[in-house]
Amino acid sequence: MVAISYLTQIEFGAGVLSELSGLLLAQCIKKPLLVTDKGLVATGIVDRVMAELTASDNVPVFDGTPSNPTETAVLKALQLYRSSECDGVLAVGGGSSIDLAKAIALLATHEAPLAQYAAIEGGVAKIGPVAPMVAVPTTSGTGSEVGRATLITLQDGRKLGLISPHLIPKVALCDPDLTMGLPSGLTAATGLDAISHCIETYLSPRVNPVAEAIALDGLERAVGAIEIAVLNGADKSARWELMMASLQGGLTFQKGLGAIHSLSHPLGALKYVNLHHGTINAILLPPVLDFNEPVCVEKYARIKKRLGLSPDQSLSRFFADLNARLGLPATLKEVGLREGDLLTIAEAAVLDHSTPTNPRPCTADDFLALLKSVY
Repeated sequence: MVAISYLTQIEFGAGVLSELSGLLLAQCIKKPLLVTDKGLVATGIVDRVMAELTASDNVPVFDGTPSNPTETAVLKALQLYRSSECDGVLAVGGGSSIDLAKAIALLATHEAPLAQYAAIEGGVAKIGPVAPMVAVPTTSGTGSEVGRATLITLQDGRKLGLISPHLIPKVALCDPDLTMGLPSGLTAATGLDAISHCIETYLSPRVNPVAEAIALDGLERAVGAIEIAVLNGADKSARWELMMASLQGGLTFQKGLGAIHSLSHPLGALKYVNLHHGTINAILLPPVLDFNEPVCVEKYARIKKRLGLSPDQSLSRFFADLNARLGLPATLKEVGLREGDLLTIAEAAVLDHSTPTNPRPCTADDFLALLKSVY
């Protein structure tokens, strides 16, 4: 087991799930609302978590988390939280469940609506202490278990980020054993999500050498383990490395993200198609790398050296080839995006909270060109 103190309490290691009950009590959580999704319930993982809880028969479960969390789901879960007289939130699942749990914890102590707390609406300063949260990730991708943001699709259709140190879970319980049954396709998509986090935070112009070191280490781990984990989902070492890389990507969010996420956030808000966040990031990674290269020459050289690439190798080509080997789609058309939505997405990306920390300024025309290049 590895104990880490950076931003929040992290318990990491195979079998660490057994410490869950004690960790909840240490946060004075006697009756948590367990937030998850129906797919995870079907796998039996939620039952494994419940088995670790004292008086588990008294723990309410909200399993209505959508793949892209919505304000509607937050309000429904909040009603259960209040009617059950809960005193904290236990998030079990991928980034969607953890993000939903953060919004529930926020509204448990703050007045609705959620829109007033969005970063682009000046809401960061409005967020104070929230209900205590413990996060148990079951995928290796989002890093949301140590992230200060939650992405919620509001009732007006916008997918906005709520950002505050108060939204970081009090404890992140990271047990790689919980990812052993993850399907290969989901392993690939979530793994590319972690890779995109490490790359974008490293390239962000904000100064944070500690976060940059973590991002580079996480990137190396993820690239080295992802193909092994996809080919053999029972490889414990690869699962450990991927979960650590995912965690590290989340630990670097303090630097901000970039154009990949500026685009993937409004894409994830579309209602006529259910776009997986990690898959979108994988598609967008190569063109965004090409776009940013002129202003990131030194950092690209460091990334290449860390990944064992020659100085003349193309980073965008490297990751495009990795996507292909993993069986991930290469275009947005393949995942169901309508061409008529490209301009709307580009315009929304300009306003996204990740845009200011892309290393190269992006206009709506730049975003549109990026989208067209992979449509």
